[in-house]
Amino acid sequence: MSTVQMLLLFDYYGDMLTDRQRMCLDLRYNHDLSLAEIAEELQVSRQGVHDNIVRAEAHLQKMEAKTGCVRRYLQSRDAMHTILASVKALESHTDPAVRQVAKTIVEAASSIEE
Repeated sequence: MSTVQMLLLFDYYGDMLTDRQRMCLDLRYNHDLSLAEIAEELQVSRQGVHDNIVRAEAHLQKMEAKTGCVRRYLQSRDAMHTILASVKALESHTDPAVRQVAKTIVEAASSIEE
């Protein structure tokens, strides 16, 4: 699993981890520390850090498999980008009514993305 995917899972489900797991993942993925650096920071063994990260990643993946929140978010985001790209063509249409509908669609889609 890529770092970006793991960060998304962490953003969505991080509160469901133990404090130690959350800390290990935060230091690993958000601060890009090595296992040895995390171990030193937390005053635990490198193996302990590794075990916490492996368990935390497995738990995040299990939560995603059960809920699919990140998958649905990514699908919605991709669909929204497709809609916005498609409606851009309508913004230069010769018919003012079509241009107004395109503007309304863009405004509505933009409010969803915020």
